Amino acid sequence: MNETNAIQRVIQRYPWAATAAYAVIVGLFVAGSWLAVADILRRQADVSAARAILDQLRARKQVSRDLDGVQEDIRTGSPMLEGPTVTVAGASLLQRVAGAVTKVGGNILSSQVELDGLLAKAGFVGVIASCEVDQPSLQKLLYDLEAGMPLLFIDQLVVQVPSASTVDREPRMHIVLTVSGQWQGAK
Repeated sequence: MNETNAIQRVIQRYPWAATAAYAVIVGLFVAGSWLAVADILRRQADVSAARAILDQLRARKQVSRDLDGVQEDIRTGSPMLEGPTVTVAGASLLQRVAGAVTKVGGNILSSQVELDGLLAKAGFVGVIASCEVDQPSLQKLLYDLEAGMPLLFIDQLVVQVPSASTVDREPRMHIVLTVSGQWQGAK
């Protein structure tokens, strides 16, 4: 009871102290409420940003599905070039590149297998292919080569766009493509 009497005496003697204490307590409640609302708004902004990123990822996934059948056999098989000899591995690499070019409607003009390039000691086999493809098909071709199995690397890409004087409605681009893959060696 002494404590209650002491508080009442202080309030009676200093009425402005009670007003100040009341103002401080109300201020703390207002600040706490403001911080809670600010935290909710910050979290809401984070959720909106995450949704935007998710929508972008879903859009990319949809684009990859729309690549006209390129997605159907991607990432199946061995990551290395197979074959009992390096010559057979080079032939399978050439077959893979030629298949990818014809899949997108292109034509192989010439090709050359490189068995003794700079990376040959590391077990890599290369192919230089000269081909013609339509401009929209170039992205599909590159995606098919880099995303499929075996793992292939596009070492060099030279694209020659036809001149404006070409009479064709859909002029084809001339492409020189250097592709390499690692041979797993003799089993």
